[in-house]
Amino acid sequence: MKLTYKDAGVDKEAGYREVQLIKNIVKTTFTKGVVSDLGGFGGMFRLDKDAYENPILVSGTDGVGTKLDLAFRMDKHDTIGIDAVAMCINDVLCQGARPLFFLDYIATGKLVPEKMAQIVEGVAEGCRQSQAALIGGETAEMPGIYQENHYDIAGFAVGVVDEKKAITGQKVEIGDRLIGLRSSGVHSNGFSLVRKILFDVVKKELSDYEEALGMTIGEALLTPTKIYVKDVLPLIEKYDIHAISHITGGGIYENLPRVLKENQKAIWDVKDYDIPTIFKLLEKWGNVERKEMFGTFNMGVGMVLVVSENDYNNILEDLSTRDIEYIEMGSIVEGNKEVELCHL
Repeated sequence: MKLTYKDAGVDKEAGYREVQLIKNIVKTTFTKGVVSDLGGFGGMFRLDKDAYENPILVSGTDGVGTKLDLAFRMDKHDTIGIDAVAMCINDVLCQGARPLFFLDYIATGKLVPEKMAQIVEGVAEGCRQSQAALIGGETAEMPGIYQENHYDIAGFAVGVVDEKKAITGQKVEIGDRLIGLRSSGVHSNGFSLVRKILFDVVKKELSDYEEALGMTIGEALLTPTKIYVKDVLPLIEKYDIHAISHITGGGIYENLPRVLKENQKAIWDVKDYDIPTIFKLLEKWGNVERKEMFGTFNMGVGMVLVVSENDYNNILEDLSTRDIEYIEMGSIVEGNKEVELCHL
């Protein structure tokens, strides 16, 4: 008997079928900068040299983490790709960059073309929301490394910003105001704690309907990460945004200080802040301290804008006109590069 690659667990024909299934999906994301077609060794993208005086490329890479476990348990794979795009694109956006293109990497124990196509459809939807082109990717079949029904997904995004519009945090000053943009839910961070609470502490099922949520627990938790491109880019074009913080792992305590100077502190009075229901439930079910919740999850705030007092009201009016949910969070005061939540 002659041994084949398929005997070792890798089905090349399945890979070819996957490419055929995703080809048209990927093309729905193409923008005028795309030069290459799917199937080349490298994705090519033409930068519009007339649009930028001194263009700076901004890159970001990330994955989805243990949120994947919920997708496996629910056998639902059409939204997890949105999360992969969002985690990268939202980071790039923080520097004021307009997203250009995205690449994905999926590794799996057994390549099932139809499942991979569902994942890539989610990636493509995330790219469409980001106005970024999906110009390449890789699917690796790795038997013996991943379980047969499991996979991992990561992504890589590139954006561009003119040097004079780049957002670095250097303009942040005492007296600046904080505006929070609502998250769509838990996003893609803190799921190791979510899983511990659900499966070890209260032993909930993802299929359990939760009246307070108006949906099953699984549906609430698999809600894809919000992509803020269409909300934030118009603000960047019109106003002098001093800093943007993407609230990911570590919550507000870890992420907001990344845009502060050594002598600055962000202060937010949360006494009247209405914490979204999913976080209240996780807090109650897991008996988690409130400070730990704010140090792990986004708690309903997916992105924070740091703006000048002069621009503050105009930006709030702009957001209201476009029906974008926001939270008036507080301000920057003197301190030691930290976040203080009052009345926690």
